[in-house]
Amino acid sequence: MRTKPARPSNEPPHEVVADDALGAPEIGLKPRLLMRQSPAEAFAPGGFPPQDEEIETDEEVAPKYRGWRRLLHPFVLLVCLPTLVATAFEYGIAADQYESSAQFIVRTPQPASPANGLGQMLGLAQGPVTADAHSVDAYLLSHDAVRALGSQRLTDIFRRPEADVASRLWDAAPAPETLHKFYGTMVHLTTATETGISSLSVRAFRPDDAKRLADDLLRLGEARVNKLNRRMFDDGLAASARQLREAEAGINQIQAKLTGFRQAARDADPEKSSTAQIQLAASLQEQAARARAQFQAMAAGLPPTAPQYRLMSRQVASLDGQVAAAKARLAGSARSVAAGLGNYEELQMRQQLAAKRFEAAQASYQSAREQLLKQQLFIVPVVEPNMPVKALFPKRLTIIATVFFGLLFAYAIGWLILSGLREHAD
Repeated sequence: MRTKPARPSNEPPHEVVADDALGAPEIGLKPRLLMRQSPAEAFAPGGFPPQDEEIETDEEVAPKYRGWRRLLHPFVLLVCLPTLVATAFEYGIAADQYESSAQFIVRTPQPASPANGLGQMLGLAQGPVTADAHSVDAYLLSHDAVRALGSQRLTDIFRRPEADVASRLWDAAPAPETLHKFYGTMVHLTTATETGISSLSVRAFRPDDAKRLADDLLRLGEARVNKLNRRMFDDGLAASARQLREAEAGINQIQAKLTGFRQAARDADPEKSSTAQIQLAASLQEQAARARAQFQAMAAGLPPTAPQYRLMSRQVASLDGQVAAAKARLAGSARSVAAGLGNYEELQMRQQLAAKRFEAAQASYQSAREQLLKQQLFIVPVVEPNMPVKALFPKRLTIIATVFFGLLFAYAIGWLILSGLREHAD
């Protein structure tokens, strides 16, 4: 223990701090004494004066520095102070954000076919969520939705005067990519795999902004579904409609050829005309046969010079000429009835084939149309967008607790590492 000698009255006071450990606190404090003496007395070769003077121990000196050391402790600087700053920002600066939420389902009139037993055992059962539902979700979060909502309108909504600096959109004329990125932080859309319900949540700095934005997004989703339906309907019917047009064109072409044939032959119904020609030739052959039989019977009893004989002979010859002419009209030349009837029957057969093709194409068109109508998509609103009353964001207590425990965890890890290094050094 060091003593403090009495100071002469004619010497100015000087303080000499004798402290062997002014750094961080150690286990087992060493004595720290303040000696008020003159320089000559302090550094005299005789050492310290006798120990009958005033003594100032460590218990008297420590309270002067203990308060500052507590305030400058690493735990206070690294954990408590940032937590206080976060608390002041969240409750003093951060602006309220209101959330409007809605739910909907993208469905088709025709239910999905259930999976078989093996698929259910393997977990491959087909769920209600389809690619069409995900396509609607992707559209509502895309650049197209931002463009449809209006870039300037979204900029005004995300730059309201009541918004704080950290949460608002910084640029008054943002680039499309910047606006889309900020839009993705304020609009969230998820689809449940089990139920197929899509949940839409929109945040804004005013309740009416969040409500109107959610309503507009639902209308955009319905418009997108209608566009998909029209495109799917048109693309699905394109092949059937093309086949139907081709079949109809084939019928029109055959009909034109038939009309040209009738006009060239000057016959409205060549088939009936040929039938009449055949009946006429048969009738003439029958008359010629009867006349020839009568002539042969008459020739047995009359001389060739008799008038009746010559009359019957001319009648038989006339009938034979008519029969030959009728046969010539039926066949024997390119302009005969048989040749024209063959062409006419070929055209009729092609007309029948074209008609059957047209009927098949028309049936296919109707079937494709019915199937496409069954596959039409539509949005079923489950929960309409609400008008928020209480601000749900930011989650102040959650943020503050996250900051505190995160810093506490980091501080604990750092303290453990530093203690290990000290032990290794010792």
